[in-house]
Amino acid sequence: MTESARLVELRQQEEELVFASFDHHDAWRLGSLIANHAIASDYGVAIDIRRHNLVLFRCVLHGATADQEEWIRRKSASVLRFEHSTALLTEQFSARTHSPLGGGWLAHDDYTLAGGSFPIRVRGAGVIGAITVSGLTSDDDHQLVVDGIRNYLKTVAG
Repeated sequence: MTESARLVELRQQEEELVFASFDHHDAWRLGSLIANHAIASDYGVAIDIRRHNLVLFRCVLHGATADQEEWIRRKSASVLRFEHSTALLTEQFSARTHSPLGGGWLAHDDYTLAGGSFPIRVRGAGVIGAITVSGLTSDDDHQLVVDGIRNYLKTVAG
């Protein structure tokens, strides 16, 4: 079975968007870059950058609801468990006849496969955290994160 074009694209994003290093200052700068873009676009989103249980950046913009907190918790738990974006996981599992959220494997209360969370992968160290956006559609949440990381990596390299 061949992979869908979308799955190939999502895998390429994960291979491309790798950090040389990532610390608290990077979290602040990346989170602020995404927040400023969201503000300029009038997106009512919440943005979260974390290393497992340590929140490094959090921003809740006008229009976001209390539900975004729960979505962020569940999306980031999925990324930290599987070390892939929730968009990639969603695409992978949509092609299968069973979901990890069914049959007692993963609890719906703790994980979700909605797009919008992306692994913070550091070259030589692996996945050290997750960046998550919630408040738009799954695809738009994912794209906001991907665009933010891509733009951030260009500014760091340039």
